[in-house]
Amino acid sequence: MFVTDSAVTIDEMGYAMSRLEIESELFDDGNVTNEAATSNRSKKPLHNVDHEIAQLTNLRSRPHERLCQLMPGKQKLPVSPVKMLAGREGNYSGRGRFSSADCCHMLSRYLPVNGPWPVDQMKSRAYVSQFSADGSLFVAGFQGSNIRIYNVDRGWKVQKNILAKSLRWTVTDTSLSPDQHYLVYTSMSPIVHIVNVGSTATESLANITEIHEGLDFSAADDGGYSFGIFSVKFSTDGRELVAGSNDDSIYVYDLEANKLSLRIVAHTADVNTVTFADESGNLIYSGSDDNLCKVWDRRCFVAKGKPAGVLMGHLEGITFLDSRGDGRYFISNGKDQTIKLWDIRKMSPNTPCNLDFRNYEWDYRWMDYPPQARDLKHPCDQSVATYKGHSVLRTLIRCYFSPEYSTGQKYIYTGSHDSHVYIYDLVTGAQVAVLKHHTSPVRDCSWHPHYPMLVSSSWDGDVVRWGFPGNGETPAPVSKKRIRRRYYY
Repeated sequence: MFVTDSAVTIDEMGYAMSRLEIESELFDDGNVTNEAATSNRSKKPLHNVDHEIAQLTNLRSRPHERLCQLMPGKQKLPVSPVKMLAGREGNYSGRGRFSSADCCHMLSRYLPVNGPWPVDQMKSRAYVSQFSADGSLFVAGFQGSNIRIYNVDRGWKVQKNILAKSLRWTVTDTSLSPDQHYLVYTSMSPIVHIVNVGSTATESLANITEIHEGLDFSAADDGGYSFGIFSVKFSTDGRELVAGSNDDSIYVYDLEANKLSLRIVAHTADVNTVTFADESGNLIYSGSDDNLCKVWDRRCFVAKGKPAGVLMGHLEGITFLDSRGDGRYFISNGKDQTIKLWDIRKMSPNTPCNLDFRNYEWDYRWMDYPPQARDLKHPCDQSVATYKGHSVLRTLIRCYFSPEYSTGQKYIYTGSHDSHVYIYDLVTGAQVAVLKHHTSPVRDCSWHPHYPMLVSSSWDGDVVRWGFPGNGETPAPVSKKRIRRRYYY
C-alpha cells in the first residue's frame, strides 16, 4: 500500500505505460498530469538545497532544455513520456537519442510504490537486505543465523542458504565482493566470516557442507578484548574490507595478505557504520554514537594520526552512512530522527563546540524520542540539508541514495521504526512516498540498481518487493503475527 503525505491511499496506482493519458498530455498546453510525480504526491518542500549538489542532481536527472520546451506554454517539469518521445523523434536535442539524464528523468517518475509482493517470510527478524551491484542477486540476513542469497533473474529462487557460524546475537551486516563470488558476514564478534557463494551447493552449513573461513579482526594490542562488529564493506577492487566496531575503532583487513592492515581508534563511542567514499579506497567515512561523522584519509593518516576532518550536526548517535560515490557527498541516519546530507568540504579539523544543553535522559533501544528534543538544533551544524519524517528507534536503521542509473540519485530512502519505508526528494526534502506493509521496524531496504523495484525487510520476518507498475500478482497481505521484543542493537 502506498500513502502520500496527504493521507491518500492508493491500492490501484493505474500508472501503466499503456495509457499515459495521451490526449490530455498532448493538448494540455504544457500542464502535465501523470504517474508518480503529480497530484497524489506531497509537493510541500521542507527546504530547497541551495548548494552545488542541487545542480549536480539536476544535471543527472533533468531532461534537455529543448525537450522541456517542446510544447507551447510555460516550461514545467516533469516532462511527460509522450513529449520526451516526440522530442527524440524530432531530434530537438540535436543528439538523435536520449541522454542518460533524459532516461533518468523518465525512469525516476516511476517510483517502486506498487505491491508489495512477497519474497520470503522467516520466523526471525530480518536485519540486512541488499541487492548486488548488478541487481542479479539479493542478500537477506536474519537474526536466526540464516543468510539467504536469492537469484533475482530466476524468479527469486534461493541460490544459497547460509547458516552463520559462531553467531552472537544476530547477523549485524553482510557484504558481497564486487565479483559476487564471496560474501562476508559479521556478528557481535571480532571474527568476520567469508563464504564462497559461487559454489553449486545451495545449503551452506558452516564447516559442514562448506568452509566459512574466519578472518580475525582483533589486534595484537587490544588485550584480548572481545568486541562486536556492526558494519563491514568490501572495497571496490575486492582486496580489502573496512569494518566498524563497538570498541570505538575502524578496522581495515587486507584480504590478499590475509591480515589486519590498519586499526584506528576513531571515536569515543561505538562505530556503528563505515564505508569507502569512492572507488579509490583512500577515503573512509565513519559514524558513531558520539554523534560525529569523520573522514579518514589513509594517505596521510600514518603521518597525522588523526582524521582528515570532522562533521557535526547530529544531536544523537549515527546509525548508518551511505556515500554518493563521488568522494564528496554522503548521507547519515541519526538517532535524533533525522537524515543529514554532508559535503566533506565543510568539515572541521576538530570539534569546535560541545553539546552541553541536553537535559534529558534517553535510550533509543526502549524509549521514544523526547518531544522536547525534536526542535533542538545543533549550534555548529555543518550539514547541507536535513530530512525528517521517519523514525530511528530500537535498531540501527539504514538510509541510502536512490540509484544513479535510473534516478540520477535524486531521492533518499530509508527504513523506519514505524514499520514503513520513506522516500524523500534530495533537493526539496519533500516526502514523495511512504510504503506501508510491515508490522515491525524496517531496518533495511534496497532499491534495484536498474529497475523501479525496491525490497524492504523487517523485524516481522517479511521480505517483500515493491515495483512499478506491477505484474498482475496479488499483493502480500499484511502480517498479523507478533514479534517478541528483546534487547536491541
